[in-house]
Amino acid sequence: MTATWRTLRSFPTAIQLLVVNQFGVNVGFYLLLPFLAGYLADDVGLSAALIGLILGVRNLSQQGLFLLGGTAADRLGSRGVIIAGCALRTVGFGLFAVGVSLPVLLAASVLSGLAGALFNPAVRAYLAQAAPERRAEGFALFNVFASAGSLVGPLLGGALLLIDFRVAALGAAGVFAVLTVAQVLVLPPQPRVASGQSVLGDWRECVTDRRFIAFTLALSALYASQNQLYLVLPVQAEQATGHPGAVAALFVVSTVVTLAWQVPVTAALQRHLARGPAIALGLAVLGGGFLLPLVSLPGPAPVRLLPVLGAALLLAVGVMIAQPFVLELIPAFARGGLTGTYFGLFYLVSGVVAAVGTAAVGRAMDDATTTTAVPAVAWLLCAGLGLASAGSVWLLHRAGWLTPRPAPAAPAPAVAGEVRQ
Repeated sequence: MTATWRTLRSFPTAIQLLVVNQFGVNVGFYLLLPFLAGYLADDVGLSAALIGLILGVRNLSQQGLFLLGGTAADRLGSRGVIIAGCALRTVGFGLFAVGVSLPVLLAASVLSGLAGALFNPAVRAYLAQAAPERRAEGFALFNVFASAGSLVGPLLGGALLLIDFRVAALGAAGVFAVLTVAQVLVLPPQPRVASGQSVLGDWRECVTDRRFIAFTLALSALYASQNQLYLVLPVQAEQATGHPGAVAALFVVSTVVTLAWQVPVTAALQRHLARGPAIALGLAVLGGGFLLPLVSLPGPAPVRLLPVLGAALLLAVGVMIAQPFVLELIPAFARGGLTGTYFGLFYLVSGVVAAVGTAAVGRAMDDATTTTAVPAVAWLLCAGLGLASAGSVWLLHRAGWLTPRPAPAAPAPAVAGEVRQ
């Protein structure tokens, strides 16, 4: 952790704020979302279909609008879009606390999803522009604080839930309100570089960039694999031990590993590996980790938990290896004025692939005739996704498609000194 704090202090104040902001974003998000379905069912009395609709609308509002959020960051400036996103989530989570009618709940879902679509690509575009020579280090810190927030959020939410769900929702809204004010007061604006073409022209340039599309598709399995921390791994942990509390061990292991190793591992890989091989290594590690639960260990519950705990550990290590370099490379594909758009398209495609991959794994679990909680075919599918992605990235590296190329000149230059907030 000493290296983490030392690295954080070496960055300018704006990046320090964004990194701490991500901790707050995850605290606020996980303070509310893990408990929302139970509240809607038990307290509001909604059917499973309506709960699925509300949660699905939130996810669609975020995943489906990432490209618009990235474009807004390019066109309007990342700072203003980040602030708007946090403010919208304040309103959205606040609505969950004060309304129980279906229209209000749907409005809360749409606003909270739209908020994520705005600030997620904008934050990454801001960081990429603010630290062009230290992007991997910056994104490594980003991952550390995001992981810490993902652990603190549910713990705080569980405590507030003992009082009332509305208190937890207001607490989450309050976190985003504080973040909004902090960014207004501290986060400086950045110079905006105009792309020199229309929005449709920006999108056309992005989706016809064959190198970037190949890279995006190859990396989509990274996020599908991360989703398994919420599907196959918890199911197997509970089945192996017979105790729902065993699921918490997966998140503790994942968070502790990231907090302790993320910054040193990224620094070491920067010195010894090119970006493509580093990303491929991370994907191979997480893919191989999903093979561990195929081994069934006899004995008491802690022993039976070891294979799935090992899978969660290797998933965290694989993500820790690959993710900072993935985020570092995305802006390398984009010319000036399109960084947010490229991030937006990357997250849009990754979200779709992650949803499809998770649905396929869920279908494999439903169709199984075995007595185990997670059948072998589901573990093999998860492992295959990771290993195939690793192989794809390696091939792209060997073909030279991951080497940053000189950015083409924009059709029309930005006005000198133009700044948008």
